[in-house]
Amino acid sequence: MYDYLIVGAGLFGSVCARELADAGKKVLVIEKRPHIAGNVYTEKVEGINVHKYGAHIFHTNDTQVWTYVNRFAVFNRFTNSPVANYKGELYSLPFNMYTFNKMWGVVTPQEAAAKIEEQRKEIKGEPQNLEEQAISLIGRDVYEKLVKGYTEKQWGRKCKDLPAFIIKRLPVRLTFDNNYFNALYQGIPVGGYTKLVENMLDGIEVRTGIDYLEDKENWNTQAEHVIYTGPIDAYYEYKLGNLEYRSVRFENELLDIPNFQGNAAVNYTDAETPWTRIIEHKWFEFGKDEEGNDLEKTVISREYSSEWKPGDEPYYPVNDEKNSELYGRYEELARKEDKVIFGGRLGAYKYYDMDQVIAAALEKCKTLI
Repeated sequence: MYDYLIVGAGLFGSVCARELADAGKKVLVIEKRPHIAGNVYTEKVEGINVHKYGAHIFHTNDTQVWTYVNRFAVFNRFTNSPVANYKGELYSLPFNMYTFNKMWGVVTPQEAAAKIEEQRKEIKGEPQNLEEQAISLIGRDVYEKLVKGYTEKQWGRKCKDLPAFIIKRLPVRLTFDNNYFNALYQGIPVGGYTKLVENMLDGIEVRTGIDYLEDKENWNTQAEHVIYTGPIDAYYEYKLGNLEYRSVRFENELLDIPNFQGNAAVNYTDAETPWTRIIEHKWFEFGKDEEGNDLEKTVISREYSSEWKPGDEPYYPVNDEKNSELYGRYEELARKEDKVIFGGRLGAYKYYDMDQVIAAALEKCKTLI
């Protein structure tokens, strides 16, 4: 008999497993996929750590979380500075003085601020949709070239048909700073995220390729408590209805050249290009292998945003009014469980950054130990 059965070997489940095992609890981790590490899973291809479920860049202002992850990996100094490609024109992200100089030829922060202010005035009164909200924040030119096409591909809907609240703010920097996250701590684990999670689960029993929901009642008899990190609606057999997500499809390509785009992330912000961005994985670790040798080949991933349907990989919860209300009803059912604890991105139907997942897991474990 185990003290805890943990369903899912992503970050939430793995942190819980580590904390509970260190507290002397007998823990079993089971995972539906054939591998550990959930969506942060990295796979080595030609010496390159490929982010199989999309780019993951660790960033946090939480010193406790940063100290915690550094127990399990050495982090490099990677800083996320994406580039936007609009019909062959390249712009720096997030919006900063490099962006405004390229857009308008302005040189000083005062000139840039005046240009944005002049264009913002187009919107009178309260913005009624995402398009008006974006223009009211950064003006028509930046919106048309760097927001509109990308956002419409991401959501599969016109900006005029999306609610204003989706863009509460847009980062505008009147400095030459293109550090996207602007976080106190930032980097990529040397050797990839899979290695980090392997170290986290060291000495803990883990079984992959097991679908907990196919034999839920039996698995629940194996442990005193269950921490479930899968979709909350799937746990309840969708009896109140399906929660909705946006999904992402990846096209991966191994190229026999050393450098495809010269940056880890390039966003394609025009509507005509079908993909939202291209990731070139080697640049997360500066184009070198773990011995510091230059890598001769490169792996790129084209990302396509898509409507989610049952069976697809759920990526981004659609936290609109309808889905939030439905999640609230599932949460009521979850509160009545005396044995099962729900957590993680899917269990809590919440978009989490990696540091937030880890913080939530550490917080949850404090209440259990």
